[in-house]
Amino acid sequence: MRTIGLILASVGVAVLAAVWAAGPARGGASTSAEISIHFSHYTPSEIVATAGVPLRVTIVNTDPIDHEWLVGDAAFHQRHRTGTEQQHGARPNEVSLGPGESKTTTVVFDTPGDYLYICHLPGHEAYGMVGVLKVLPAS
Repeated sequence: MRTIGLILASVGVAVLAAVWAAGPARGGASTSAEISIHFSHYTPSEIVATAGVPLRVTIVNTDPIDHEWLVGDAAFHQRHRTGTEQQHGARPNEVSLGPGESKTTTVVFDTPGDYLYICHLPGHEAYGMVGVLKVLPAS
């Protein structure tokens, strides 16, 4: 019985170490995030990730209207401001959400920097549906 207790204690330490290693790192960088959409705003309006590390993002639309979560660089957003796509979903960094809908996607950015996430439905960006994904250098 004593051997089993020692094995279980060792496994417990290993599990705690794995959980700690997978959690936030490098000044708040994370491997997962949840973004809520309420009153046509993103909360939080800033999330932090590490370059080259997959970030699993769950977006929850609590509003009674459609929204989208599009994340990329300035050129990406300029294309979407003038584009005509009504629905997104085939690309991990382009998510459309209906009223009350939640979706999860995984994005990876290899280059450190700030990437905006914006809802480009008419008037939403001007209203304030903008956030930033800060990608920190890998250590």
